[in-house]
Amino acid sequence: MGTRVAPELMARDSIPTLDLREYTDGDAESREAFVNKMGEALEDIGFFALTGHGIPLGDIDRAYEVSETFFNMDDTTKMRWNQSSNQRGYVPFGVEHAKDNPAPDLKEFWQTGRTLADNHPLKEEYPTNIWPTDDCPEFGPAVDGLYIQMEELSRTLLEVCSQYLGKGPDWLPNMAIDGNTILRILHYPALGDDVPEGAVRSAQHEDINFITLLVGASAAGLEVMDHDGGWIAVEGNHEHIIVDSGDMLQNLTNGLFKAVTHRVVNPPDATSDRYSMPMFTHPRDDVDLTPLPEFIARTGGEALYPSISAGEFLRQRLIEIGLIDDD
Repeated sequence: MGTRVAPELMARDSIPTLDLREYTDGDAESREAFVNKMGEALEDIGFFALTGHGIPLGDIDRAYEVSETFFNMDDTTKMRWNQSSNQRGYVPFGVEHAKDNPAPDLKEFWQTGRTLADNHPLKEEYPTNIWPTDDCPEFGPAVDGLYIQMEELSRTLLEVCSQYLGKGPDWLPNMAIDGNTILRILHYPALGDDVPEGAVRSAQHEDINFITLLVGASAAGLEVMDHDGGWIAVEGNHEHIIVDSGDMLQNLTNGLFKAVTHRVVNPPDATSDRYSMPMFTHPRDDVDLTPLPEFIARTGGEALYPSISAGEFLRQRLIEIGLIDDD
């Protein structure tokens, strides 16, 4: 696979690049400054780039290498690892679409979640991970190892969010303990000559979850909507993890934290493909996402989002994007 695209962040100085070491390695003043910078970024546009994240480049590269090996297999082989629920394992090209956009996204992907012990109380609640052990035995260890590191990083970032919101540091992290957090390995194949009308690699959307962590993609294409409706190109490499806040966090904070609209546009040629690896950090299904009174007071005094559990919120959205049936 080609060299990661170097980041060019950003045309607007209101979209920052933050260094996590200010929080993890800094003194009290540095930590407070980081909390404020991250909170202000999520209030402003819901998006920032993170350096100093501590995940080794070798682990990221290894996950990309095994992913490329898997997705370069023939469709018959890949479909051996497809499950009807589409919640774990391989999801074929063209299955998912953005909310309110019937055209399929031009992507295929692999989904994996947390590995739970057989005696865990939520063992029956979440789908069980599967791995293509017969076809790509290195895939599971590399991808699951990255999952563990990225989830630990997400817990730190949720801790920062909690403090900015005036809560104890464990407030949001505790909601995400044993949550339905997903690591998605995305492959956007070369377009070829038969692109369906209106189809793009990933149509504009907001993420469903609390926060998303995206390790550097293999090619350009990610764009984020600015306040004026214009689009900002985001080109990250291994030095940056792109972080955005999702719909669930927006719901809970009554819009104080923004769910950023973003998309992955088609490349200028029909021959290049693209890989990326986002982690979607979710709370447990039983978490109440009803906007809290203090956030309603900070956002105009009126509840702008519904009272709903995280599980029901997720179910509704998965139906809307075509990953599960409404039955």
